[in-house]
Amino acid sequence: MLVAFSVAPSGTGSMSAENPDGSVHDAVAAAVAVVRSSGLAHRTTSMFTEIEGEWDEVFDVVRRATEAVLPYGSRVSLVLKADIRPGRTGEIDGKIERLERAIDDAASE
Repeated sequence: MLVAFSVAPSGTGSMSAENPDGSVHDAVAAAVAVVRSSGLAHRTTSMFTEIEGEWDEVFDVVRRATEAVLPYGSRVSLVLKADIRPGRTGEIDGKIERLERAIDDAASE
């Protein structure tokens, strides 16, 4: 299973002397720390974190990452997209590798 998710607090993010840009990066960092410590294959981009593993272990990490954000606001927003393909592993890199090959093939035609 490959999951892309984004978690962020709500009820915060207002600009102040301590937070002049209204950023929620500290909360996101807490969530990413949970993912990194999980031992699962993962990748964090500017908008989402992807993780790969079995159903129960992936959703346990998503739950714990969400809980890590709770102290940063009065509520938490979670966006999740899953690619559930039984019997497949290594898709976090495999999908990108296949896409790059297809792009290269198309460019050489």
